[in-house]
Amino acid sequence: MTMHVDSLLGDIQDTNLSYLLLVQRLLNEDRATAMFRLKLTESMADLLASLSVKQLGQLSRTNQLLCRLCFDDPEQLVKLIHDPRDQGLGQTHAALLMASVPTVTQFTATSAGR
Repeated sequence: MTMHVDSLLGDIQDTNLSYLLLVQRLLNEDRATAMFRLKLTESMADLLASLSVKQLGQLSRTNQLLCRLCFDDPEQLVKLIHDPRDQGLGQTHAALLMASVPTVTQFTATSAGR
């Protein structure tokens, strides 16, 4: 069982690092769009964009996922999965549903320095 838990923890940490690297890349390529897609405040975007690779590694080594589904209402997810609209409209519909989710700030300045 310990090996299974260690494997899951490693997967979580790998996912966290991949997510943080993607966040930085998105912020560097198109900050406004990244902030919108990731539901980030200006100060959170500044902090995440400024983290060094070492800090990203430190932040990723937690036993909690740093990313989360942005749907709190299961009905929103069901609508996306079972909506018979064509692909183009489905993507627009998904973007509208995701845009309606309020901004969530999960990182703090103190957690970045750990």
